[in-house]
Amino acid sequence: MSSIASVASVGSVPSAPLCARTVALVALRESDPPVKARATRLLREQVASGAAVCLPDAAIAEPNDLPGRPARPELVEPRRLGRRSMQSPEGRAVLLHALAHIEFNAINLALDAVWRFSGMPHAFYVDWLKVAAEEAHHFSLLVARLAELGHAYGDFPAHDGLWDMCDRTRDDVLARMALVPRTLEARGLDASPPIRARLQQAGDHASAEILDVILHDEIGHVLIGNRWFRHLCDERGLDPHPTYVALADRYHAPKLRGPFNFAARRDAGFDETELAALAASDNPPAD
Repeated sequence: MSSIASVASVGSVPSAPLCARTVALVALRESDPPVKARATRLLREQVASGAAVCLPDAAIAEPNDLPGRPARPELVEPRRLGRRSMQSPEGRAVLLHALAHIEFNAINLALDAVWRFSGMPHAFYVDWLKVAAEEAHHFSLLVARLAELGHAYGDFPAHDGLWDMCDRTRDDVLARMALVPRTLEARGLDASPPIRARLQQAGDHASAEILDVILHDEIGHVLIGNRWFRHLCDERGLDPHPTYVALADRYHAPKLRGPFNFAARRDAGFDETELAALAASDNPPAD
């Protein structure tokens, strides 16, 4: 029996409510991707039903084996990841595998926010469990599509950039909200439309439809990140605009490059000042 099954087995009815943040940590440590995805979705259901409760003041010790992940895919430097044409099934499988790896990491990122950051409002934990469950759904959709193309998660190498930023922001929930959902995950809003267009052009309508599901949900995820970033700025008496710039510099966030999906970013809660700054960064003034 896996470590997940011992804490939150499917169909179990605990005699007392589980600590949802503790179970989130157990799910984060789970190395089997399908088990992690199922357990994450179950945990959200348990919180909704009252079988698990989010205890904001629970003291939870950090283990040294985070995050749980399988032996494959091999993790390499981003520059070692080659690009292949999406006109071939193999090339599309490589792309879908990269997206599946992003979604697998996104499950871990959301679960980490749930267990790690104590003292937050109850709605914070509910929001990030929602994100985790939806990322698990995205991962499952992509893995199923990979199987239809004759491949499985782990068949191709991948990189670890998302978790690296998660680790760097482990000690400050404000930095985490600024630089994971509002920076790294928001890049997905920009990347999704051109990827979808290429899949459509290649005749892969089934994969393109999965991108539609992911973009719709990711707008909501980035919106959650924006909401909690601004909540924390208000709580600390900080102006969100210079605070974001300072955090991006301090934690060496990647520089954002266009083209930007301004419509999706607006729906995801970025204000006009932020959108104007993005537009200016993509079109610097001539000397």
